[in-house]
Amino acid sequence: MKRERRIKIIATMGPASASEEMCAKLFEAGVDVFRINMSHTQRETLPARIAMLRSLEKRFGRPVGILADLQGPKLRVGAFGGDGGAMLETGARFVLDSSAEPGTARRVNLPHPEILSALEPGHTLILDDGKIRLVVEKASRTQAVTRVTVAGRLTSRKGVSLPDTTIAVSAMTEKDRSDAEAAAEAGVDWIALSFVQRPEDMADLRKIVRGRALAMAKIEKPQALTRLEEIIEASDSIMVARGDLGVEMPLQKVPGTQKRITRMARRMGKPVVVATQMLESMITAPVPTRAEVSDVATAVFEGADAVMLSAESAAGQYPVEAVAMMNSIAEEVERETVYRSILEAQRAEPEATGADAIAKAAHEIADTLNLKAIAAWTSSGSTALRLARERPNSTVIALTPNRATARRLTLVWGVHSVVTKDASDADDMAARACKFAVREGFAKLGDRIIVVAGVPFGTPGATNMVRIAFIAKEHVDQA
Repeated sequence: MKRERRIKIIATMGPASASEEMCAKLFEAGVDVFRINMSHTQRETLPARIAMLRSLEKRFGRPVGILADLQGPKLRVGAFGGDGGAMLETGARFVLDSSAEPGTARRVNLPHPEILSALEPGHTLILDDGKIRLVVEKASRTQAVTRVTVAGRLTSRKGVSLPDTTIAVSAMTEKDRSDAEAAAEAGVDWIALSFVQRPEDMADLRKIVRGRALAMAKIEKPQALTRLEEIIEASDSIMVARGDLGVEMPLQKVPGTQKRITRMARRMGKPVVVATQMLESMITAPVPTRAEVSDVATAVFEGADAVMLSAESAAGQYPVEAVAMMNSIAEEVERETVYRSILEAQRAEPEATGADAIAKAAHEIADTLNLKAIAAWTSSGSTALRLARERPNSTVIALTPNRATARRLTLVWGVHSVVTKDASDADDMAARACKFAVREGFAKLGDRIIVVAGVPFGTPGATNMVRIAFIAKEHVDQA
């Protein structure tokens, strides 16, 4: 199945998309990667869900990407007495403490000693997804005295966000560690870590995964922005998780932050995903708002590798329509004449390596000769990633002997993966690249393509060859 767009689509599985038939419809509508939200998935059911998604590969003859999204720490206040809540008035003093006594209008338990230890005067606490705000006046290891700046009714076990506070513990909970091990063992392609604050958080995930899946950092806390470059360097990809990011920082700052993250990830050659509330109204409506269409279009214009649907595909009434709409928006944007000029303006200079020089040369040759495709022989996927970083006008056909590599590349901009045995020599490399370019629908008789590879063949990271190949009759016959 040939996609008519370069940006990829991720869809979250849920009650509305749990069956194989629905997932097949979503794949046909445009999904490249399925997201499994570990907040709502039992480890025991994970292998069966992955097996079901893998069956789509046989059905459609295309690799299917799977992303496991870890829940992350859920910080919540304790329980209230009486009717289970209290009204917090503007200007009132309110205490968060370590006492297990039921909460009142003056205080409530905060069952997270790591938070109490980290709070300082002037820090803001955001409760119940931004409905209530507190500012710390005094803090100790057992309590924090705050002043209410945004009033509201606070009820038992509502969430706590900390935009100013760096907590000196890992972003991974015991549940996350167990889920990460289960997901890696079951064979997912990507594992996303929530609430990343520092590069050490990603190192913790990598120790558990041990190369069995690639690691994605979800940027949803302002603290992560202070060490963004280090976090991107420590990760295999980045997600701009705008939901919690929009709670923990002023909403008007989120669009600029999204662009900053997207551009830095692109410059560093790491895939970047834009997520949350992209077509939110399609949870209950068959068409999106104009603002949502513009939001998706902005991510496409920015050159993001993927855009993601959450509740729209997991629990919405119109999951297939949401995917089809996102697909059509992406196709239309990528046809705009201004699209290429925006991508070119943001193109990063290559690093001083042979592989990056080859990738840049392949891009420039393909553009100069208006070639249809760039065929990249790749074992680990790094060659395809370097080419995608260039954002070429030609499709990147990643030819790989590793099925895991093909699946991981389903997340990467402009890459069309094909699983095949490795090339035996330079002539075989060119001939089979031509054959697959025809078979996959990217070239025809008389066209030329670029072929990129490393010699000796099968050596990861050895990209050192670029060749122009001509589509001859034998290639069409073999296809």
